[in-house]
Amino acid sequence: MQRLTLTPRPNWQATVEQQGLIFHTPVSDALDARPYWDEAACYEFSAAEVDTLEAAANELQTMCLAAAQHVIDNQRYAELEIPAEAVPLIEWAWNEEPPALYGRFDILYDGTRPPKLLEYNADTPTSLLEAAVIQWYWLKDIYPDADQFNSIHEKLIAKWKDIDNYLAKPVYFASADSAEDRLTIAYLRDTAEQAGLPTRQLLMQEIGWNEPRQCFVDTEPAENRIESIFKLYPWETMLDESFATQALRTYKDMRWIEPIWKLLLSNKGILPILWELYPNHDLLLEARFVNHRSGWQPAPGWVRKPMHSREGSNITLTTPHGNVMKTDGPYTDRLQIDQRLGPTVNFRDTLAINQNPANPTLRWPVLGLWMIDQECCGMGIREDATPITGNLSSFVPHFFR
Repeated sequence: MQRLTLTPRPNWQATVEQQGLIFHTPVSDALDARPYWDEAACYEFSAAEVDTLEAAANELQTMCLAAAQHVIDNQRYAELEIPAEAVPLIEWAWNEEPPALYGRFDILYDGTRPPKLLEYNADTPTSLLEAAVIQWYWLKDIYPDADQFNSIHEKLIAKWKDIDNYLAKPVYFASADSAEDRLTIAYLRDTAEQAGLPTRQLLMQEIGWNEPRQCFVDTEPAENRIESIFKLYPWETMLDESFATQALRTYKDMRWIEPIWKLLLSNKGILPILWELYPNHDLLLEARFVNHRSGWQPAPGWVRKPMHSREGSNITLTTPHGNVMKTDGPYTDRLQIDQRLGPTVNFRDTLAINQNPANPTLRWPVLGLWMIDQECCGMGIREDATPITGNLSSFVPHFFR
C-alpha cells in the first residue's frame, strides 16, 4: 500500500460533474483546504493486499451477523439504546429476512498489519457514487492498464434484479435534504432503474401520512400509497420523530430498505459486543461500553464515540501521551462507547510538503469496504489531515496491480 502524488487531470472538475459529482470542492476559507474529490494523490495496492481486505470484510460480515443474533438472543437492546417499541419488529424482520442492500465497513490498514475495524456503516453509508463510478472513470483515464477493487455498480444492479419480485412498484427513494444524501439517492435510484424497476424520488419530509387509509403517501394529488421505499435516513432518527408510531405500526405492510434490524449493526454499541464475542481478534480493536453520556475524557490511547453519530461528529480522541482531540456535532445526548486507538496509519503528503517544506503534513486514510448482498465488492478511501475522518475529508482514488 503506497500513497502516490499525481497531477490532476485538466478540467477534472467538469469531468466529475458530468459523471454526477457536483460537490467536488467544498466552500472553505482555509488556505490549505483540499478538494473533496482529491486526485492530486492516489493509493496503490498489490493484488495480495486487496485479497486481504476482501477476506477481512467478508469475515467481519459473518462476525457482525453473529453479534446481531447474540443481541437478539440475549435481549441486549437497552445497551444499544434501542427503544423497546422497536424490538418486536427488529426480531420479526430478522426472522423474515427481508432484503438488505448495502453497507460499508470503515477499516484501518497500512498494508502490513491486519486490517482493523473502526465501525460499520450498515444503514446509511454515503460516498457511494465516488467509490462506484467516479474513481472507476478516473482509473480508465490515468491507469488504464491497472485494476481497481470495484464491482459496486454491477453488484447493485444485480441485487435490485434479485429482489424485483419482493418489491411493490414503484420503488420510492427518499433522503434528507442535503446535497450528498440527494446525490447518493439519485445514484441508487439510477441503479434500480438500470435493473428495470420503476422508481420515484422525494425527500423524507415530503412523505405524508393518510390517516383514513392508515398509510404513508407521496406528494401527488392522488396521494399514492408508498409500499416500497429505500430511505437514506437513519432508523434511530426515524424512531425519534413524530411519525415513529405509524412507521412501526405499518412496518409489516411495507418493504423498507434498509430493514429495521440494521439498527443492530449501524450502532457503535455492536463494537463492544464484537470484542466480547471475539476477544483479541486480529480484525478488531478493543471496545467497551461507557456508562454515562458525558463527563470524563477517555483514557490515554482510547477514542470515545456516541453509539449513534455520523461523519466523525462528537468524537473525543486521547493520544497515548494524553493529548486530546475533539469534534463537535449534534450527538451530545447519546450513550457512548470507548474504542482503543488503532495502530498509527498515515502517509507523508508530498504535495503539502513541497508547498511548505517547513510544515510537513501527514494524511490519515480510512478504507471503506463496501458490502453488497452480504459480500465485499469494492473500496473507497477517505483521508484527512487528522486521525478523525469528517464530513469534508477528501475522497482519494485507488488502483492495484
